[in-house]
Amino acid sequence: MTHPVLPGHPFFARNTAGALCVEGLPLAELAREHGTPLFVYSRAAMLKALHAYEEGFRGRDALICYAMKANSSLAVLQVFAQAGCGFDIVSGGELQRALAAGAPPAKIIFSGVGKTRAEMRLALTTGIGCFNMESLPELHVLNEVAVAMGTQAPVSIRVNPNVDPNTHPYISTGLKGNKFGIAHEEALAAYRLARDLPGLRVVGIDCHIGSQITQMSPYLDAMDRMLDLVEQIEAEGIRLEHFDFGGGLGITYTDETPPSAHALWHALLARMDARGLGQRRLLIEPGRSMVGNAGVCLAEVLYLKTGEAKNFCIVDAAMNDLPRPAMYEAYHQILPVQSRPATGDMPTYDVVGPICESGDWLGRDRTLDVQPGDILAVMSAGAYCMSMASTYNSRGRAAEVLVVDGQPHLIATREDIASLHARERLL
Repeated sequence: MTHPVLPGHPFFARNTAGALCVEGLPLAELAREHGTPLFVYSRAAMLKALHAYEEGFRGRDALICYAMKANSSLAVLQVFAQAGCGFDIVSGGELQRALAAGAPPAKIIFSGVGKTRAEMRLALTTGIGCFNMESLPELHVLNEVAVAMGTQAPVSIRVNPNVDPNTHPYISTGLKGNKFGIAHEEALAAYRLARDLPGLRVVGIDCHIGSQITQMSPYLDAMDRMLDLVEQIEAEGIRLEHFDFGGGLGITYTDETPPSAHALWHALLARMDARGLGQRRLLIEPGRSMVGNAGVCLAEVLYLKTGEAKNFCIVDAAMNDLPRPAMYEAYHQILPVQSRPATGDMPTYDVVGPICESGDWLGRDRTLDVQPGDILAVMSAGAYCMSMASTYNSRGRAAEVLVVDGQPHLIATREDIASLHARERLL
């Protein structure tokens, strides 16, 4: 039987017996051993995604800073640290996780609109590579902190280029109405301020237009606007050592056809070369494209419920495990880990979890041949799933397994009720 190509192929694929496997290892075996819900990742898939960026930057001075908000599990961070990556962080907690995973401090860049003084002090003490600054008040506060510590903070200013990335509005970050960055029209004045503040040292420029971007044109538009600005800034005598172009490249969840990382950067570097800026040090912040299709979430079918208007396939994974459908109405393919021979018409279900919210759904109107006790795989679950998971309804977070060279490693145990209670106190 010929099986369709799945997200994460060839690392996630069915074998000749119809069993869905990760690196040749049947997912059903992992579900039996570790229970469900269970996240399963492929290191090989992560490294292949990284390699596409490395190929795009061959011969260039570039640092790939993994955006750890996509998936911050320590072993996942360790994979990228050992591969030579830097890290894009947005909190003091992420800084400490990156260091725990073996990240060199000089390869860490600190983004985000709300850095606290305590986080600034921690990052300066640690010796991170750069702060991406997102407002004039933030520049003043970081200057005060650095001066008080007797040091200078390396800074890049995140510029909002007002480019529509044609993605979900919740993950668009480069439009005028977004909270991120400094307006393109105000950027030059911001750089003059940063140059004149004694606690700051200008080292670069930063831009990030959104997430799950599946077209090349928004990137090209943003690049042109940013290159114009680089020339204006350097005409003021402010040297920019690096150009951070952010991340946001999308993946295939269903039928999207985003450009490859290699093709995207071939086109972007051509624009830079044409302006004489192609040999400038480059930083990028990919997240989803590095891990999204490197993971799945396994869930057991609990009940099949026939309703007057809908049929429901009730599983043991929920919106606290997989928040993207509830948050963004996002689509994930949902497949039985063991395929069955076709037997005619199959019923259509909404795949839902046990949480007490009507928004607790993982997929709508899915044609599935399943029975209670079957295991389903929610595909493309490597990004913005476990990192956004919660303990709503006092549900412990799922266990995680990383497959390395065909061997499974338990990298996070299932959260039990004792750990949920550990930080709380009765009166």
